[in-house]
Amino acid sequence: MIGGIPVVDDSDRSAVLLGTRTGEIGLVHSWELVTAVDGPGTRMTTFLAGCPLRCLYCHNPDTMSARRGVPVRATDLLAKIYRYRNIFKATKGGITLSGGEVLQQPRFAERILRGAKEFGVHTALDTSGYLGRNATDDLLSDVDLVLLDVKAGDEETYKRVTGRELQPTLDFGRRLDGFETEVWIRYVLVPGLTDDPDSVARVADYAASLCNVTRVEVLPFHQMGRGKWHEIGMTYQLEDTQPPSTELAEATREIFRARALTTY
Repeated sequence: MIGGIPVVDDSDRSAVLLGTRTGEIGLVHSWELVTAVDGPGTRMTTFLAGCPLRCLYCHNPDTMSARRGVPVRATDLLAKIYRYRNIFKATKGGITLSGGEVLQQPRFAERILRGAKEFGVHTALDTSGYLGRNATDDLLSDVDLVLLDVKAGDEETYKRVTGRELQPTLDFGRRLDGFETEVWIRYVLVPGLTDDPDSVARVADYAASLCNVTRVEVLPFHQMGRGKWHEIGMTYQLEDTQPPSTELAEATREIFRARALTTY
């Protein structure tokens, strides 16, 4: 069991592998019930295992590897979602698929999103957008909200932060704009890494160019994930980095507000 959800017996690895390919089985790290986080209302946030990015400030580095997930049937996860449907309705909440990177398991995500919509549950994706090409139009048609994590506004900083390229994220955001899917932009503010005003301004300009962005969340860096990096034996490069000051966080939000964007 993982939080009351049955885990598939993985002794038959070929059967599990086939199930992950069809989307009947997903590799799930964990899930939690949260309020005012990861979307509106009370939400069941499910963290899928596996991510192509290696963000220096990741506070869930244990979700980077798919091997740290356990196989769960889509039907069993949907049964858990169904049991919470009245709570979601009462709080105007829903489900959020997060990670790791949810679009690394697009077929599983598509099954969960479709099932949740059939229950009348609000759906959200928390994604970097780097694997946005994996999201079919059918998948996106069942998404009410995307929490789009834009890690930096310039290629050099994005590469330094994630080890990957920025352009796929920008392309995915523009695709969502054409789909008229509501988007919240998320920006993690790390002193000495993502606090350059010019880079922030590029993210703000990008967000302002999209018609579907309803809010921007400036998320101050914290050290809550440091212990996880140590526990799994990964090198943590931000060991001595301090959280941003209140003044820096407010100045960063002002860059977005100057473009008539609602910030939090």
